[in-house]
Amino acid sequence: MRFALSTEQTDFAAALDDYLSTADCDAAARSWADDDLGPGMKLWHGLTGLGLLDLLDSGGSLVDLVVAFERLGYHAVPGPWVDAAAVLPALSVESGGRLASVVLPPHVPYGLDADVADVRLMLTGDGLHTFSPGKRLTSVDRVRRLFEPERGDRIGDHVPLAFEHGALATAAQLLGAGQWLLDASVSYAKQRKQYGREIGSYQAIKHLLADAVTALELARPLLWAAALSTSARDVSAAKAAAGKAASLAARTGLQVHGAIGYTAEHGLGLRLTKVRALVAAWGTPAFHRGRVLP
Repeated sequence: MRFALSTEQTDFAAALDDYLSTADCDAAARSWADDDLGPGMKLWHGLTGLGLLDLLDSGGSLVDLVVAFERLGYHAVPGPWVDAAAVLPALSVESGGRLASVVLPPHVPYGLDADVADVRLMLTGDGLHTFSPGKRLTSVDRVRRLFEPERGDRIGDHVPLAFEHGALATAAQLLGAGQWLLDASVSYAKQRKQYGREIGSYQAIKHLLADAVTALELARPLLWAAALSTSARDVSAAKAAAGKAASLAARTGLQVHGAIGYTAEHGLGLRLTKVRALVAAWGTPAFHRGRVLP
């Protein structure tokens, strides 16, 4: 079967890119990590105006969702987007533009941005509960503000599809972050010179970049297939492949950029830590590989 994005989907991705490219998302992410949520909330309201939070509630498909989340990952947009835009619809809860934090042990043990969330939900084996934010924790990605959950009242039944939505959206973010890392590496390789030549002209660098391109391009159709089927096996295949591809793009980015890639001021650093955190978020690689090859 041949699958390609529709004109409407590519136009939607382009509209998101146009908005996010001028919004200084990197600065908003750094501010979010320092608990200055103002710039990030401006992004939140702007993307809500573009229909991102209500995408599934307004008739959009999961393919539309992963197209959008790939752009969020590319631009390192801060905030609990997976919880609000991907998971709440699976729980039949309308976002209404609200920030949401969803906990789903053991794969999602902590509440993302739970201290400022308007909706806080915990999904366990015995049903859907509210929760309150407890002790604040640190993440390898400082932009991910995590809190221990304190379970509250039971308000509904367990919804298995919620996990698939969360894992799928996270996979799309990984793919987007990996694509940014690749694009930045290609651009830098064309500018940086050693021994009088652009480093991108050296065969070793070409091979590194080619391997990253291949991994990302092989992961993308798995993501689309999972969005069409939402089967556990397909979602896990997409999450595992996207995580592996993004990790490879991250390593390649560090090798190509050298020491500058470690600096806090460079956009590379934001994506490196984000990839590292998201690889284990909504199910570890071992868990997802186990669902593909039980």
